[in-house]
Amino acid sequence: MLPAAAADSLRERVVLVTGGGGGLGSATARAVARAGATAVLLGRRVRMLESLHDEIMQAGAPQPGIYPMDLLGATPKDHDDLAATLQREFGRLDGIVHAAVHFDSLQPFEQQTPEEWATALHVNVTAPFLLTRACLPLLREGMDPAVVFVLDDPVRTGNAFWGGYGVSKHALAGFASIVHEETENTRVRTHAVLPGPMRTKLRRAAYYGENTLAHPEPDFAAGVIAGVLADGSGTRGAVIDLRP
Repeated sequence: MLPAAAADSLRERVVLVTGGGGGLGSATARAVARAGATAVLLGRRVRMLESLHDEIMQAGAPQPGIYPMDLLGATPKDHDDLAATLQREFGRLDGIVHAAVHFDSLQPFEQQTPEEWATALHVNVTAPFLLTRACLPLLREGMDPAVVFVLDDPVRTGNAFWGGYGVSKHALAGFASIVHEETENTRVRTHAVLPGPMRTKLRRAAYYGENTLAHPEPDFAAGVIAGVLADGSGTRGAVIDLRP
């Protein structure tokens, strides 16, 4: 098991975290900031990003960046513009954490509307593709860049009623493997993290009869992700399974 990132282990690095307003995304942003990185918070809820920005600043960490963007409506050009902005504002990019996720509810696939299906596939798979593709040239310029994909339990999400979300998470695992194979002989590291149950909004939505408070906050998984960004050479291309 990888330890959480040590203080200053990400010093002077720039890490883009998608889903910055979500449970795991915000926890990851705090974790990389504590390790000394400049966190760039990407999300669609500006007020939540601003609140997280202020919290990180009050903790004495490097000033984070905010990049409001709705992954569902973002075009390939929007992603190219994001990469150009990172280059202009920070001059570098050392890591991407794909923590953004879309989940509606558990339901039979025949009751899921085409719009719901398309939304899950776009946010959970197409957006990571567009973002990684746009930012890869900038990542290649770094000394030890890394891309981290957040997966979900492949057995559980392959069961009944997981619909487009389940399909998207299986597809994301495949995409992570492809990115690793295509960057294996470069400096760009690719990792996949499989968290255990966490006290998040997604968990409550999927298990509405469960006592979500019995699960830990996403801080543990976030700490491992930060540790992978700092030094994950031993887990390059692997699925880091954090389930109990």
